[in-house]
Amino acid sequence: MFKVQLEKFEGPLDLLLQLIEEQKLDITRLNLAKVADDYLEYIRANEGISLENLAEFVTIASRIILIKSQSLLPSLEITAEEEKEIVDLENQLREYQKFKIAGGKIGEILKEKRFSFSRDYLLGVAAAYSPPKNVNVFDLKKAFLKVVSEIVLPEKIPEESVREIVTLEEKIEELKNSLRKRVETSFRELSSSAKDKVEIIIAFLAMLEMVKQRIIDVEQNELFEDIKIAKVNV
Repeated sequence: MFKVQLEKFEGPLDLLLQLIEEQKLDITRLNLAKVADDYLEYIRANEGISLENLAEFVTIASRIILIKSQSLLPSLEITAEEEKEIVDLENQLREYQKFKIAGGKIGEILKEKRFSFSRDYLLGVAAAYSPPKNVNVFDLKKAFLKVVSEIVLPEKIPEESVREIVTLEEKIEELKNSLRKRVETSFRELSSSAKDKVEIIIAFLAMLEMVKQRIIDVEQNELFEDIKIAKVNV
């Protein structure tokens, strides 16, 4: 359909849609009848429509006059062709509304400069490398190093090994088992199977805990001498 640019409206459909939206109406035959008077008044009052463009406004006006007449006179019979024109007007107005909404969204995207355009005409065209003139190997090396320098390397997480640690309770039970087989033992024998200093410390704590619980007696005659461990007789 012909499009005309006025001060406020871009054509007869734009004017009609604006009148409907101002009254917050849906696009229906009944609602078109409600805005018929406003539409005709705008055409009469507006002198900016040229004679050649006025035909489009008059065409739409004739359809909404027919719609209003039918709403005022339900007994009014219309021809099949007139019925088709009314239905076409409703459909054209709905489609125009969709395009106008889409156009508004596209306009917002263009304002934010978030847009891209497809190049379908290049589909099927083989990719080719066309370097600018006077490009040499040093230029390519410089560009490559720049790209590589901007690559964020993944953070290297230090590896941690998990090893099994003997518990204090286990060491106490081990000492109890040792004393069941013999009357006396020593701290050197108790810690002889230790794999590291941590187990030696746990063995020493186990011995102190058993002394506290009056399960064993300990004796050390000289400084740094081996500690003798004996079971307490109950």
